[in-house]
Amino acid sequence: MFGDLAAVIDCLEHGFYARKILVVGDLMLDRHVWGGVSRISPEAPVPIVKVSRESETAGGAGNVALNAADLGLEVAVCGFVGDDPAGERLCAIMEQAGVRVRGIVRAGARTTTKTRIIGGHQQMLRLDEEDTAEAERQDYERLLEAVRREVAEGVSAVVLSDYAKGALSENVCRALVALCRERAIPVFVDPKGVDYARYSGATAITPNRAELAAVGRVESPDLDALIAAGEAVRRDLGAEFVLVTLGENGLALIRPGSAEHIPAVARDVFDVTGAGDTVIAALAAGVAAGLRLEDAVRLANMAAGVVVGKAGTATVKRTELLDAIALGQARLLSDKICTLDMLLGRVARWRSQGEVIGFTNGCFDVLHAGHVTYLQKARAEADKLIVGLNSDKSVRRLKGPGRPIVPQEQRAIVLAALSSVDAVVVFDQDTPIELINAIKPEVLVKGSDYTEDRVVGAREVKSWGGRVVLVPLVEGQSTSGIVSRIVERARGG
Repeated sequence: MFGDLAAVIDCLEHGFYARKILVVGDLMLDRHVWGGVSRISPEAPVPIVKVSRESETAGGAGNVALNAADLGLEVAVCGFVGDDPAGERLCAIMEQAGVRVRGIVRAGARTTTKTRIIGGHQQMLRLDEEDTAEAERQDYERLLEAVRREVAEGVSAVVLSDYAKGALSENVCRALVALCRERAIPVFVDPKGVDYARYSGATAITPNRAELAAVGRVESPDLDALIAAGEAVRRDLGAEFVLVTLGENGLALIRPGSAEHIPAVARDVFDVTGAGDTVIAALAAGVAAGLRLEDAVRLANMAAGVVVGKAGTATVKRTELLDAIALGQARLLSDKICTLDMLLGRVARWRSQGEVIGFTNGCFDVLHAGHVTYLQKARAEADKLIVGLNSDKSVRRLKGPGRPIVPQEQRAIVLAALSSVDAVVVFDQDTPIELINAIKPEVLVKGSDYTEDRVVGAREVKSWGGRVVLVPLVEGQSTSGIVSRIVERARGG
């Protein structure tokens, strides 16, 4: 799941080390009117929503800011609100969440407000109140001055949240990107429209599928076509990467010379409102805190999976991400333990990606340092390492009625928890020759206490061009020795 899981968990537990980010963009007030639907109106063929409650939160760039604040970052926001009660409430909501709002400029008479009518978990209607006219020149100057003040005080990342409501004019975008490039501050852009030239020089662009298709004039829903369009955008803008949000299909990370599809992790989808805001907030947080890009992207994907399970404009909290990681790790361990049929499908996929398959086998009863070191060395010989695990019946036949100490299900889970192990398959036979012939590994690994002529499957592996590797063992480490010492101490006690 993550390349450096420990770093991700540490980052979450410490609130991304309270890094400061600046969010600049279109601020809006999101109102939700909640109720139930039980009948159709006699006046028109529309449902009647019986109102039970109302709520307000920050939308647009404000939702990005709230997401970042809930992740533990120090957050400042710059943008426009109207000189009206909606603007007052919007600023108060963000301030209450710990977001610094001194960079917000009062411009125009009306704050952009979106009111969503929710019947049950279904959005029935949306009402928009907004002024589409550009702000006055002096308002843009005040906005840029606020941005310069926040940047001068030090930020680890800047997010541009563009909802095409006027705050991010071409001049503002270009001035902001230039300012950040001078100071080596990464800039992440959630874009709008089909002209991305205003974002030139930004670190990353995060369009959704429809936005990228429009910019790249992609008519086919094919992922390869979208990736090609994303690479063209990345190249034209001089961005380090493009991250495409694909809805229920997850994310696509596009970098020079490579593209990776990250599948979605959501289990239940109630509402996708604001999911893109969560993605860019988590991405910027991860990069600002020093996570590897791949891990920051996966964390953003996980955050989106959590937030779409909530109704209305919502944020994700660090505790929710930690819970999601724990659940994901449990699923990952479960997925590593597979039947032979399942395994052969994975092997075919791994080979199609040019990966070298390694195989080793054993009882691995009472896993110890010698086992762990041995498996690390075995994994170094291949891209993927499969472990054939002797079943309880097989172990008893080989080692006697007192073994194994640990049942096969628990031995499999412990092996699956090792990063050096990519798959575990249990076998009942006395030898793994049937597994070896089915998998046809390119590398067969055993310990140096064997000679090649005694390794089961060595002849077969070499017959299809594979190789046999005998890795050194850690001296003084064995399950039998550990069991004997335990028994001796128990008797002595």
